[in-house]
Amino acid sequence: MKLSTRIALSVTVVVPLLVLGAGALLLGLVGRDLHAQQDTQLADRAAAIAPDIRALLTADHGGRPKAEQNQSRKVLGDTLDSGVRVTATDGTVVLTGGPQPTDPARTARTTGGPATVRERGRAWRVLTVAVDGNAPGTLQLFAPAVADGPQLTAVRRRVLLVALLAAPVSGLLALGLAHRATGSLRRLSRRAAELDPRAGAAAFAPEPSRIAEVDELTTAIALLLSRYDEQAGRTAQALDSARSFSSAASHELRTPLMSMRTDLDVLAAHPDLPAEERAEVVRDLREDHARLQELLTALRTLAQGDLVEVSAFGPLDLAELVDAAAGEARRRHPEATVTSGGLTELRVFGWEGGLRILLANLLTNAVVHGHRPGEPATIAVGLRAESGVAVLTVDDAGPGIPAPERQAIFHRFHRRPDSPGSGLGLTLVAQQAALHRGSVTAGAAPGGAGTRFEVRLPLLRTDAPTVELPVRRDWISGHS
Repeated sequence: MKLSTRIALSVTVVVPLLVLGAGALLLGLVGRDLHAQQDTQLADRAAAIAPDIRALLTADHGGRPKAEQNQSRKVLGDTLDSGVRVTATDGTVVLTGGPQPTDPARTARTTGGPATVRERGRAWRVLTVAVDGNAPGTLQLFAPAVADGPQLTAVRRRVLLVALLAAPVSGLLALGLAHRATGSLRRLSRRAAELDPRAGAAAFAPEPSRIAEVDELTTAIALLLSRYDEQAGRTAQALDSARSFSSAASHELRTPLMSMRTDLDVLAAHPDLPAEERAEVVRDLREDHARLQELLTALRTLAQGDLVEVSAFGPLDLAELVDAAAGEARRRHPEATVTSGGLTELRVFGWEGGLRILLANLLTNAVVHGHRPGEPATIAVGLRAESGVAVLTVDDAGPGIPAPERQAIFHRFHRRPDSPGSGLGLTLVAQQAALHRGSVTAGAAPGGAGTRFEVRLPLLRTDAPTVELPVRRDWISGHS
């Protein structure tokens, strides 16, 4: 059912009920006012004829028929169009006259203030008054109840007629108004139905309708489309990452797999191979296996960085992470000297897993490449704040990196000919720095000997405690 039809039906039902309710309330108030006015008139009349009633009762009690007759005529003349009934204490009716109920038993039960008595479809307003004096008795005045008169009956019929007429008229008016009011919704529905899913949020620009609810719905649809576009982009990026992962893995794994296949063929073809040569082949197999494992782990980590969401980020103490990474490097490489003293708390808004990856790869790279032949690695880690950013430095005492190669080392699968790594360690460092809206550079260490890697990350700000991820992230395919 259309919204306009629902509104029209609701109005068709509600408006007559409101008319009937208002009419009933009005009739009740008018009836109460009429009762009060009639009761006042009866009370005034009873007070006016009270002396004559006392004289009438006295004459009746004293057995004076002529005086009683005179008083009766006087009382009947004073009551005009009201009914009157005078009763002695012994229940004898002394006087009766005028319009009144025919059953005395009904009116005998009315005592105190005014009351309504119904008989044969008619209603009477009765006022019962006790008369004091030498001969006490009871006075009752009767008048047709005005609140049940023909005028109010006619008003009741008119209220009912208005309610019956209000139903179709209000329904038609409500249908027209609702049809007009829902025009903006129908136009919005047509726009949504004609929307090309491939166009996305760009094809659905909000158009103000000056109706708050419709504008809110339009904004909600536009927001939904933008989120759909964002999710579709993330899905496409995930598919690209999966394809790139598959392509990179198949390409980079070809060489170590072929080497392993060759070593296995040698072992299979020469079961009597001397022990030294067999040990050398097994060592090559282990190295190739380790390289395969490292390569797959690095590719998986790179893909994880491409797909991470903002919800994974939060406030972190960078000094605590650096200290933990330096301790892990000392544990894994006891021959190297890794120093990280004097670190002070610096809070950033980051992804803890990603920052651990960045630190681990920086320190591993320094341990592996940051020393002279035959000398143990000496690594110095520093952390300081500078102009709203945290500056992390990793210095080694190795041969250094030539200036032309300092940018290329962050490219995917870039490694020295004698490097045992996968060529993805520094790529992971660059990826994590970019994810955190920071940067990483390589240069000469202080004093000119060795290499300094410098990572700059924005510090946590109370007015902007969030991070905005790069729009495009495809480090695994070789682009950023």
